[in-house]
Amino acid sequence: MLDNLESDYNCANASDDLHQLKQELAALREQGAEDQETQEQLNRLENQISFIMNKCDINH
Repeated sequence: MLDNLESDYNCANASDDLHQLKQELAALREQGAEDQETQEQLNRLENQISFIMNKCDINH
C-alpha cells in the first residue's frame, strides 16, 4: 500500500504502482477476513487504485 498519494502524483509510476496495489488487493481478498481492519485496508487499496487510474486517465 502506498503511504500518501497527493494531487502531484507522478503518473510515470502508475504502471508499477497499480501492479503492486492490485497484487496486494488480490492477496487480501484471498485471505477472506471480514473484520473491520481488513475492510478498511480493502477500501484504502481500492481508493488508491481508483485515484491513480483517474489521475492518470487510465481506463481498465
